[in-house]
Amino acid sequence: MTPTAEAQHNALAHADPEVARLIQKEAFRQEDTLEMIASENHASPAVMAAAGSIMTNKYAEGYPGKRYYSGCDFYDEVETLAIERAKQLFGCSYANVQPHSGANANTAVFFALLEPGDTFCSIELSEGGHLTHGSKVSMSGKWFNPVHYPLVYDTSRDDAGYIDYDAVERVCMEHKPKLLICGYSAYPRVIDFERFRAIADQCGALLMCDMAHIAGLVAGGAHPSPFPHCDVVTTTTHKTLRGPRGGLILTNVEDLAKKIDKAVFPGTQGGPLMHIIAAKAVNFGENLKPSFKQYAAQVVSNAKALAETLVAGGLSIATGGTENHLVLIDLRPSHAEVTGKMAAQWLDDAGIITNKNTVSRDERSPFQTSGVRLGTPALTTRGLQEDDIRDVAKIIVDVINSAGDEQKIQHARAQVLELCKRFPMPH
Repeated sequence: MTPTAEAQHNALAHADPEVARLIQKEAFRQEDTLEMIASENHASPAVMAAAGSIMTNKYAEGYPGKRYYSGCDFYDEVETLAIERAKQLFGCSYANVQPHSGANANTAVFFALLEPGDTFCSIELSEGGHLTHGSKVSMSGKWFNPVHYPLVYDTSRDDAGYIDYDAVERVCMEHKPKLLICGYSAYPRVIDFERFRAIADQCGALLMCDMAHIAGLVAGGAHPSPFPHCDVVTTTTHKTLRGPRGGLILTNVEDLAKKIDKAVFPGTQGGPLMHIIAAKAVNFGENLKPSFKQYAAQVVSNAKALAETLVAGGLSIATGGTENHLVLIDLRPSHAEVTGKMAAQWLDDAGIITNKNTVSRDERSPFQTSGVRLGTPALTTRGLQEDDIRDVAKIIVDVINSAGDEQKIQHARAQVLELCKRFPMPH
């Protein structure tokens, strides 16, 4: 624990020992487990210090130089710094750093670019999309008209499980959506932004990328950038970016920028979370350093080592490999009787934190699933490299093969604790 973090903890322990105790228990949990949820990471002490700073004390509705409250001079400077760093990091001309989350960022883009009932095109949640890409339980699916493109389903093809770009074109030409969305929550391959641009131009749609999962890889040069192909790009600022929990919207189109600003405030949000914006500024500054490129490259190398070892251990994974930070295990071919929920619980008991996840054409419900999603961002932050990841992958295979045997899981737990000691949390 850093001196600042220790001082904050001591102050909290004095004021509210019950909450302090729970936070301390969570710190121990993170220290003693291997975080492999693909959408999670470990923020730096500097990012967490900014997020827990005095910047939480102010209302700053509006934008730099155009606030509705007095006393915002330093808040203007912090937000401007976050904006400029985001633009530099992603090579674009406009950034809105105010969205509270990735979902809020997507909502603002819909509010800016679509009218209720308008058609947009995306992939379904069960195929690797996101709730905000048209799920019927989301505003995006209730207020608008989503149509969906598929993955390649033909298992005899080398690209089975990949985006079916020919089908994307067919669906878009049939339905003429106003907005075409790419970017996914459980897709392990590189996205062909140039092909999506050509399809969007052909059907007359705007092109949006939700790069929440791959943003850190894009920033670090380990995945192609959505720019200049996409009209608008949204992302979270945690996940592979390794920042505070929040959202971000980027574009190079001036007219869209003006609409997006209005859609964020006052369209869908009130006062910005200035302490989180300060933390975003810190994180973007971290990610502009050369060391972040090394980190992003290592995340991908680790994911490839993970995928190869899982396959060698007899497990099936979506698309047969990965080109980014995540691996999606499909349990059906090797462990038909095991659900994703069961496997994730066994792994949790062993100290490896994952999440159950649907796989393509999954007949099980989202509460059970036939898949498990894994990612390497957080383990890479802790310093694990390829050989270490292979050790973790072998433990995962053993746990899934154990069928929940308590003795075998406890043996795996001991192995995980040893890895945790070798690779402590960043401080």
